[in-house]
Amino acid sequence: MSAQNWIDVAHDHDTGIETLRAHFVGHAYDPHWHDSYLVGVTEQGVQQFNCRRARHQSTPGQVFHLEPGDIHDGEAPIADGFTYRMLYLDPRWLEREIGALFAEAPANSQLSFASTLTHDARLAQATSAAFHCLHHREMRMLRQSALDALLTQLTGHLHWRQRYRDDPRLPQVALRAREYLHANMQQDIGLDVLSQVCGVDRFRLSRAFKAAFGLAPHAYLVQLRLAHARRLLAAGSQPVEVAMTLGFADQSHLGRWFLRAYGLTPAHYRARCTKLPDA
Repeated sequence: MSAQNWIDVAHDHDTGIETLRAHFVGHAYDPHWHDSYLVGVTEQGVQQFNCRRARHQSTPGQVFHLEPGDIHDGEAPIADGFTYRMLYLDPRWLEREIGALFAEAPANSQLSFASTLTHDARLAQATSAAFHCLHHREMRMLRQSALDALLTQLTGHLHWRQRYRDDPRLPQVALRAREYLHANMQQDIGLDVLSQVCGVDRFRLSRAFKAAFGLAPHAYLVQLRLAHARRLLAAGSQPVEVAMTLGFADQSHLGRWFLRAYGLTPAHYRARCTKLPDA
């Protein structure tokens, strides 16, 4: 990481929400995805990222939203870099809380953001206020009030859609491959095994998978392992244990991928999210 870059991350154990504030100059992180809903505000500079087959530029005061599984990267197109603050909202928490505000959710549906970038001053203010209360561990009632205010503003940018797994646009072979990767992510899976499971040759499999999910199967498997690594580290597991559990060659292998995707090391992330000693 460049000496000009910095990341400050924390974890709220009551809600499972992660808060992050960071500054990047030049390249920020490689394409990756999260299993959380992301709501953030750009504070300074221009935050440029690719997501959903489009390039976006977020400027100060803009709110950006990403759904679980949205592949995105990050870079600073101007010399001063960019600074942002972000909330990583646990999907189960968000759907439960939004369900209390919305009418009953349609069958077989999940929450979705109406757009990736938004000019909404009230939402930006509510996002920043919620970030402050959680990140600085304010008293519980204050944190809950700030989150209620955030959800009230967020409802105008959310809608229900059919669950992704049942999207008819996705070939069944890609869905079957994804299910197998999720069920066997700790294993050293080869394309030959995956193609046998799906009943097609590995060339058709790779093309179908990338068309459906935006990543080749091997890259998706790495991101899947990293998403689980974040949860284990936040729960207090040691990086070496996480690497062994999730099928990385060793701790340094996990560390290299983690740094490229998230901009900080597993040990740093664990220390900030758990407040536990490193040893």
